[in-house]
Amino acid sequence: MLGFTHRFVPGDAGAGRVLLLLHGTGGDENDLLPLGQALDPQAALLSPRGKVLERGMPRFFRRLAEGVFDLEDLEARAHELADFVTAAAAHYRFDPDRVCAVGFSNGANIAGALLLLEPGRLAEAILFSPMVPLVPEPTPDLGRTPVFIGAGRSDPIVPAAETERLAELLRRCGAVVTLHWTDAGHAVEAGEVAAARSWLERLARPKGA
Repeated sequence: MLGFTHRFVPGDAGAGRVLLLLHGTGGDENDLLPLGQALDPQAALLSPRGKVLERGMPRFFRRLAEGVFDLEDLEARAHELADFVTAAAAHYRFDPDRVCAVGFSNGANIAGALLLLEPGRLAEAILFSPMVPLVPEPTPDLGRTPVFIGAGRSDPIVPAAETERLAELLRRCGAVVTLHWTDAGHAVEAGEVAAARSWLERLARPKGA
């Protein structure tokens, strides 16, 4: 339905925010539901399953090798995901301007591509263990979109320099980036979740409160 196998969990009436949950390689539409509920218990949750299979494991776009992305496929899949969000907003009757992407690993990378290729599509983004997905030319104006990046200094897949490069790219495009480091590897740690939840709560507070 709507082009992706997915789960939708309605939020509390009046909450408004929708978390677009984007799993890592080998995950599915159920994987990040507990994470979404931990980040914002009142938000609605929209969780699609990636349509690309790598040795039977779902992903959101193809890669040619570890850390080497099929950029043509990545761009097409990012636009397809954006269209899915638009269709889901109409179907489930939520505000498409209140969508916050939450991604881990491959899901964080497609969320990053969505930020860079579809500026204005996301209200916020939370990226756990991301890489630079691509560098579009020209670079977009992200208009002070808030972005939280959670990364581990012991990550064997994503070097710290790659995380810093992504943060700098997003800042150069106008995003307001919060970079949260842990000593962990390629995983979502409890401390990262707590920090991301606090970050979301601060965004929701009226200015001056």
